[in-house]
Formats: sequence, structure tokens, C-alpha cells
Amino acid sequence: MRTSFRVERDSMGEIRVPADALWGAHTQRAVQNFPISGLTMPRPFIGALGLVKQAAARANRDLKLLEPKVAQTVEEAAAEVAAGVHDEQFPIDVFQTGSGTSSNMNANEVVAALASRRLGSAVHPNDHVNMCQSSNDAIPTAIHVSAALTVRRELIPALEHLAEVLRAKEGEVAGIVKTGRTHLMDAMPVTLAQELSGWRTQIENGVARLKSVEPRLLALAQGGTAVGTGINAHPDFGRRFCEHLAALTGVAFAPARNYFEALSAQDTAVELSGQLKVIAVSLMKIANDLRWMNSGPLAGLAEIALPALQPGSSIMPGKVNPVIAEATTMVAAQVIGNDATITLAGQSGNFQLNLMLPLIAHNLLQSIRLLANAARLLADSAIAGFTVNEARLAEALDRNPILVTALNPVIGYEKGAAIAKKAYAEGRPIREVAAQLTDLPPEQLARLLDPAELTSGGIKGGSSGGG
Repeated sequence: MRTSFRVERDSMGEIRVPADALWGAHTQRAVQNFPISGLTMPRPFIGALGLVKQAAARANRDLKLLEPKVAQTVEEAAAEVAAGVHDEQFPIDVFQTGSGTSSNMNANEVVAALASRRLGSAVHPNDHVNMCQSSNDAIPTAIHVSAALTVRRELIPALEHLAEVLRAKEGEVAGIVKTGRTHLMDAMPVTLAQELSGWRTQIENGVARLKSVEPRLLALAQGGTAVGTGINAHPDFGRRFCEHLAALTGVAFAPARNYFEALSAQDTAVELSGQLKVIAVSLMKIANDLRWMNSGPLAGLAEIALPALQPGSSIMPGKVNPVIAEATTMVAAQVIGNDATITLAGQSGNFQLNLMLPLIAHNLLQSIRLLANAARLLADSAIAGFTVNEARLAEALDRNPILVTALNPVIGYEKGAAIAKKAYAEGRPIREVAAQLTDLPPEQLARLLDPAELTSGGIKGGSSGGG
């Protein structure tokens, strides 16, 4: 518990602030006003705010709006915020003023305090650190910057890693044939590599979807200030700001084509969230397939065995559960829920400003981080190490009555159905029953009913990992 305080003053009067806090009156009022969730703004968002203040200081120095010494100290202080040195100085709840003004002022006050120490004289949070900016363009900018950087640096590499692990596994299981399933019922055979290639392509498509959003994600609101007109900002500020931000990050950020859209709407955040939802759906499908294939070991499918990572029951000795796949499904559920929230928040643009910006930032960045972590875990702790029960696959394949589908062009659908029903009812291999009920020679039956021969096709272009 803090026992030492100092008195800060703002336009509303005096307020006590913890003596060791870098923040000022505005932040303290927000801390007291919003004791709601205990959730603070995510690290990537705080880092993006630091980058915003750093790039703004450089632009304002270029435009001769800030004295070089002041600009230098603001830039250095903002760089520390961007690097995460002062994250504990950002205590404001996610559920705050809808514009995120409290978080913007939190950054302004922290950077001003640090810069003042360096300079040896007062640096003002509004007049200096927030020069040519408004919360109304700085917060939408920070959302885009934090999302773009986190997608590039964390999510896309994680998904590409998952795709590569899947591709390597395809090579390991090339040539292994199994019973396909539609409606959870036995269907025509596929190779295990073909099955995995479907998962891999889902993930590769997810990466492509993320990259398709990038042109709009890199377009920034900075320069629109309060309502999109650029009031109180130099006409060249937005362009100079983006040039410096691009230099700081290595990412080609540029001014939004229309500041009024960039402030009043969060359509790009909604679009990105939608693509994150698609990736969550892909991970859910892959994780559930793994759970089904791993089920058993006696009463389930038992086609594969996922790595045993921990005891699965507090009461049933020897039970081992597919914990990574289960965790992945929970991540997917959370991301899908986050998307619903972001969709509702995106609708909350009233005239010139969206009023759920902090919530959008929190949910968007949480989804990105969860998907990145889950993708790597699924790759390294589930897919890379699973083993295949080839005997179980061969047994099920040999008794699969649906193989008779391959005889349809020769004997017709009705005859094939009769063979399938008899084979299933008597528990006999399809080849044996077909030999009894048709006059096809054994060598022709063997060729027509060879499961491996029935798996050709299905992939156009690219490798199926030997499938």
C-alpha cells in the first residue's frame, strides 16, 4: 500500500497521486473512476503508444514545432515506453473512456515526466508530448500499429511454423492409408498425408488472409486529430509521422486515405478480427480431428497416439488426455467470442469517433497473442510427436464396406449396396464378399479394391507430402 502522495493539479482541481508514480492528474482520475476489471491495456498497445509519441516528437522536431532538446528528451522517454521499461506506470483499466483518452494521457504524462527529468525543466504532457495529436487519432493509430506489429512478429511466424511442422509430418506418414470419414461415418480411403495436407492448407490460407488485410492495417489515423480535419496539427505532420514510424519499425505505415473514416470507424479492426476468427475455426477443426483420432485407446478410434504430457485424471489411474488439443479448442472459442465483441464494438462509431476503442484494442491483441501461442503449442507438443497405429488403421480399412464404391462403374450401385450390406452384417472383408457375389476375377478385384489406388487425386498443385 502506498502511503506517500504528492498533489497534482489539472483543470478540475487538485488530486493526490502516489509520490513515486510517473503519471499525473489525468491518469489518477482514470484509475479512481474505472475500478472495473483489473485488466490493463496490453503490452503491445502500450508499446505502440510509445512508438506514436516517439515518431511524433521526431516529426515535430522536423517541422520546427518542438525545440530540438525538448524533442530529443521526449523521443528518448517515449523509446523507453515503447521498449516496455515502464509498463507498471500504465494502470488504467481496459473499461475506461471509450475514446481511450485516459490511456493516451497516461502515455503523455509518463513520457513528460521522464523527459522532464532528462531535460532538467518541465516538459508538458499536452503542449509538448501530445503536440499535433489528439486521443482521437493517437488511439486508433496505436490499435493499427500494435496489431500490425504483433501479427507480423508473432502470429504469422507461429502459423508458418505450424504449416511447416504439418508438412514435415506429411512426409513422415506418406503412404499410410486410412479410412476416410464423412458425417463421422466410414467413407472412401485417404492417406494420412492427404488428411494432414488439408490442415496445412487451412493454415496457409490463414496466413494469406492476414496478409490481405495489411494494406488497410498499415493506413493510420494520425494527423486527423480531433474529428478528422487535422485541427491543431501541421499539414505535413501525418506524412512526417508515418515516415518516422516506418523507420522505427521497418513497416511501411502511411497516412490513411481518409481521416474521417479512420477516426469514426474501426472497420479494419473488425476485418482483421474476422480473419483471426477464421484461423480460430481452422485450429478448432484440426484440434478436434486430433482428439477424435487419438480417442480410446480401446473404445475410440485409436488411429494415433498424441504425446503423453500429464496425468489425465485425479481418480482414474493411467488416463492420459489430449490436453494441447483441448487447450487449442478453448483458445479458438475465446477468439470467436472476442470477434463477436469486436463486431459489436465496431458498430459503436457515432458520427466522428468510435467509442469502444480500448475494448477493441484489448480483444484484438488478445486474439492475436492466443492464436500465436496455441499454434506453436499445437505444432510442437501435439502434431510433431504423435505416433500412428498402423495396425488399427489397416484393420479398419480392410473391413470398410464403403470400398465397394470403387466397383460401382463395373457392377452398378445396387449390386454394390448389396455387397456392402452383406459385408457389414457378417463382419467380412469387402473383397471376400465381392468375390462371392460377382464373377469378377480375383486379380481385378484386388486392383479395384486396393485402398492405396483409391486415394489418388484431390490435390491440385503443390505437394501432398507423398500422399
